Parts: sequence; C-alpha cells; structure tokens
Amino acid sequence: MDITQLFDMQRALDAYIQSNRKEQTDVFREKGLALLVELGELANETRCFKFWSKKGPSDRPVILEEYVDSIHFMLSLGLARNLESMTTWPAILKEEQCETLTEQFLSTYEAVQQFLREPNEMTYAAVWRQYDGIATHLQFTNEEIVRAYIEKNEENYERQRTGY
Repeated sequence: MDITQLFDMQRALDAYIQSNRKEQTDVFREKGLALLVELGELANETRCFKFWSKKGPSDRPVILEEYVDSIHFMLSLGLARNLESMTTWPAILKEEQCETLTEQFLSTYEAVQQFLREPNEMTYAAVWRQYDGIATHLQFTNEEIVRAYIEKNEENYERQRTGY
C-alpha cells in the first residue's frame, strides 16, 4: 500500500499541532510512548489476551479506529526521524507472522521498542510489518485502513481546534 498520502496528511497535522504549542521541543520519546499506549488500547479492544473473560471483542469500527490511532503516531515518528522516504507499507514476512493475535501484539511491542532505541529505516520498516501482521489477523483491508485514517485525521484537527 502506498502511504505517501498518509505521510503528507500527518506532516500537515503535526505542523498544525506544533504551531499551537508554546514550546518547540523534540517529542520523539513522548510519541513513542503514545504509540505503545495506543497499541495497548488496540489490544484491549480486541480482548485477544483476556482468557479469563467470556466477553467478545469490541465492534469492528471501534477496533479499526484504535488501529489507525497507532498509525498516526507511527507516521509522526517516521517524520521526526526523516524516514518518510518509505513510500510503501512493508508487508509482513511469512516468517514474522505470528500464529495468534496475542503473539502478534507482543512482537509489535518488541519492534516498537527496538525502533525507539535505534530509529533507522530497518527498525522502522519492522514496526510497519508487525502492524501489517495485526491488520492481517484483524482482516482489515488497505482501503478500510486509509479511509479510517482520513476520518480520524479530520477528527484530530477538530480536537485541536476545540482545545482537546
């Protein structure tokens, strides 16, 4: 999937957010933690790890919205480290795809942590591949992801305008 448009949209949103901030500091680590939090929120909505509960996952649109919340931070982190030359979302390699969604989340956490320690093209692409693995488990299509990202991007602008 081509993600050039998503990088462009995220660049504009990041600039808008930055223009409204008093301090102009590097927030790479904060965005990294935000990505991990969003990943946890996504896992919570899927309930894939809640072996003790009989309650099923949240509705698909809720899970998709949580999924694209993470995409915003992934794009923003890439922009912060000038990695937007990656124009195509790397597909997960067969050997990286985990059997269960729980294991896929754990592998994704590891990939994000590695990227935060070593922010380079290789570790960044690994994060994207792991997120592709989550999308595969959740059976999200590229079209669904892009549409949901665009909708959430608009919502994020509205939140900024209203003092979120």
